Amino acid sequence: MTAMLAIAIPTLSTTASAQTRRYYRYYTPTQVTQTYTYGRPSFYSRHRKAVNIAAASGIGAVLGGLFGGKRGALIGAAAGVAGGAIVSSRQAPRNYYRY
Repeated sequence: MTAMLAIAIPTLSTTASAQTRRYYRYYTPTQVTQTYTYGRPSFYSRHRKAVNIAAASGIGAVLGGLFGGKRGALIGAAAGVAGGAIVSSRQAPRNYYRY
């Protein structure tokens, strides 16, 4: 179940409103009005590292619990946190712009 959640969170976190960037320009006889609209990023986009580390921790705890009981769950959770931290630190930032 945790593995399904770890896959579903990044997939379902993007919404159309979070990706909306609109630019309006209104013309009237006397003036020009410009309006910019930027949507708020999704929860996953804002807390990407924490969600990835938590998902890795949960998966590690489940696998450790299946193979080693309570002690295995603790060891698996610790290994999951370490693995998630390594993966998160190696991920490329989403807001990287090339000039």
